[in-house]
Amino acid sequence: MERVQIPEVILSSGNYKMPVIGMGTAGYPLSPPHHLTTILIDAIQAGYRHFDTASAYGTEEPVGRAVAEALDRGLIKSRDQIFITSKLRCSDSHHDLVLPAIHLTLRRLGLDYVDLYLIHLPVRMKEGIEGFEFTKEDLLPFDIKGTWEAMEECHRLGLAKSIGVSNFGSKKLTQLLQHATIPPAVNQVEMNVAWQQQKLREFCSSRGIHVSAWSPLAANGAIWGSLAVMESPILKNIAAANGKNVAQVALRWIYEQGVSVIVKSFNHERMKENLQIFDWKLTQDELFQIQQIPQRRGFTGEVFVHSEGPYKTLEDFWDDDA
Repeated sequence: MERVQIPEVILSSGNYKMPVIGMGTAGYPLSPPHHLTTILIDAIQAGYRHFDTASAYGTEEPVGRAVAEALDRGLIKSRDQIFITSKLRCSDSHHDLVLPAIHLTLRRLGLDYVDLYLIHLPVRMKEGIEGFEFTKEDLLPFDIKGTWEAMEECHRLGLAKSIGVSNFGSKKLTQLLQHATIPPAVNQVEMNVAWQQQKLREFCSSRGIHVSAWSPLAANGAIWGSLAVMESPILKNIAAANGKNVAQVALRWIYEQGVSVIVKSFNHERMKENLQIFDWKLTQDELFQIQQIPQRRGFTGEVFVHSEGPYKTLEDFWDDDA
């Protein structure tokens, strides 16, 4: 398989480079660990060098095994040729639980450090809650200041080369920045042509926070998502005009916004196709057409809203950044 060279972005945490395309590993139902490791080895052979996992995904061990096998087989020469992102579980979003959580993540990965460690959501749950199976009574007030202080300690100890957040709106970022001595390098959020996040992207750009996009194709999965990207007539027309497929147009648009992207296809051919976005450009007219696509958030966040909980409305949760 011919390897594609993926561009990199320099993060604010120093002269530290992150590949602009990462391979996501979240899945429902979860792939068998040995199968996922094989898929990730294929991805490394294709050119992927950034892998996105999380404690809540249950995929840290297969990711770690893939890195170890890639080293054994000579597919990569050293650990620093691979960029690993992982995320803090919501039930560990407490000052005293962050360091134990990252140590557990590193044991699962079999690594000395992660390249990027994110607060998965601006949410705290009762200790012991695993995955995304919880009740609204399990939701607790989220201490941004204390949790971020512990994230900064992860960075100072060398356990995380860079630290950041995921699914944070502008008001929560503003609150975090008021206390931070190390600003978040990345905010990983839902973003695609059908949910373009213009307001939040402008906010992050003005503060040196790199935006990374999850659900770049609108994640038409078993639990949530839509066909707003893959069935878009506008994208279909642009794809036909450029000799590309819809996914490639959607990913190229994100890349042209200066945003990195987390893709997730375990199909061998689509895995390769998702990397074929760097040798062509969208025209100004095509970019204008994409701006006209109707906007709608895919993941509503309703599960985190409760009349007696920390977030009583969706606007509270998302900071009204629509």
